[in-house]
Amino acid sequence: MSIKDCKIIDIPKITDPRGNLSVIEGSVHIPFDIKRVYYLYDVPGGSERGGHAHIELQQLIIAISGSFDVILKDGFETEKFHLNRSYYGLYVPNMIWRELNNFSSGSVCLVFASTFYDEADYIRDYRQFLRKVGESKE
Repeated sequence: MSIKDCKIIDIPKITDPRGNLSVIEGSVHIPFDIKRVYYLYDVPGGSERGGHAHIELQQLIIAISGSFDVILKDGFETEKFHLNRSYYGLYVPNMIWRELNNFSSGSVCLVFASTFYDEADYIRDYRQFLRKVGESKE
């Protein structure tokens, strides 16, 4: 995969004076079936999350409240996305290194994942990630 495969996805927003509503359906609004949902919150100022890649897992990352930055690397290019709207999601395919930082106070990061949790799917060492990326390009 490459950075060019990562993209912002507009999440359908139904506007109503009583409050807005957004809907996400797996394989309809995002390019995978949803197997797991998790969220990050109460992240202390200056903390970073992520710092890994996945062999198979794909994700959609949303700033449900507040804001944060997502830095993505494919082993050749780096791109930073600032997420701060609950109706935009960042699609991150497999084999992309991700780091999350610059969390605003009270921010909530919601993640939809394409697979159930599997520690064997994680690459937690950046040098190992670069080796795997190099192997896949050969």
